[in-house]
Amino acid sequence: MKAVQIMAPEQLKVIEMEKPAVDKKDHVLVRMTAAGICGSDVGIYHGSNAAATYPRIIGHEMVGRVEVVGEAVTGLKVGDRVIINQVTSCGECYPCRIGRGNVCDHLAVRGVHIDGGYREFIVVPESDCYLLPDSLSDEEAVMIEPTTIAIQSCSRAELGKDDMLLILGAGALGSTILKVAREICDHIIVADIVDGKLEEAKKNGAEHTINVLTEDLEEKVREYTGGHGSTVSIDASGTRDSLLKLLTVTGNAGRVMVMGFSTAPAEINQFLITSKELDVRGSRLQNKKFGEAIELIKAGKLDLSGSVSHTFPFTKAQEAFDFIDSRDPSIRKIVLTFDNPV
Repeated sequence: MKAVQIMAPEQLKVIEMEKPAVDKKDHVLVRMTAAGICGSDVGIYHGSNAAATYPRIIGHEMVGRVEVVGEAVTGLKVGDRVIINQVTSCGECYPCRIGRGNVCDHLAVRGVHIDGGYREFIVVPESDCYLLPDSLSDEEAVMIEPTTIAIQSCSRAELGKDDMLLILGAGALGSTILKVAREICDHIIVADIVDGKLEEAKKNGAEHTINVLTEDLEEKVREYTGGHGSTVSIDASGTRDSLLKLLTVTGNAGRVMVMGFSTAPAEINQFLITSKELDVRGSRLQNKKFGEAIELIKAGKLDLSGSVSHTFPFTKAQEAFDFIDSRDPSIRKIVLTFDNPV
């Protein structure tokens, strides 16, 4: 079978490898039908993702159809459409014992630490597969995985109905967090540097928007929160100064969520954290949130249609990554398809 492998930074190859077989009773063989390209995949390709190891078959947004089931599998059958959990954990370490396997001491993420979904077939445990609603195409279903990341961030923030939320960044991550957060609280502010993204945020439920290039972030946040500052701030931009900005604009007793993966030093101000008794929390991956995301879709509370802007056959992954690097403004989400590889 064919697979897309990053041999080393900037070195992408389509390789031939042996098709995997179901060798455990509770495992299934999945034929891939769609896999998304995420910012972290681009980071692995360019060598800027500190978590990745090489060579690596990347791809962690994985959708496919069950081809073979192990003899102990009871919840899946041949032909079922599934999305695959990218997180694998040991179940025994301290984080796993307290229910936080997404930061397992022995964490292995498919497509990052171990081989992922940019290949024609993959074998995984039945427990890592989630049945897809018929209302979603395979390409749209890829967006469930980014949605789980958004759900995780809101969960880690303990976001509640009365919170005044600030989302810094209205790109793919920020817009997905907005779609999840609007089901929890009403008072949401979105800040970005692109007016078009801010207009879209307004349509998707943001009460207020701020263009940080033309408006003073701190001044506007205080105006929109009655002088208190945001009670929850989520960094969906990951810029060098974004954390300090959020520490500044978050009000007393607030929570600041960090999601970036940069290893570059970032400036902070201890006084802001201590004097306001802020909680600064990381949010990584997702912790078994696929079920929650799928239930939101089934309930009609989450619409993933229109999220995918471009598709490429997976064997043309190099063209897809080159297109992403072009920064074409029409790009929203790019998905690799496996139906008719060339």
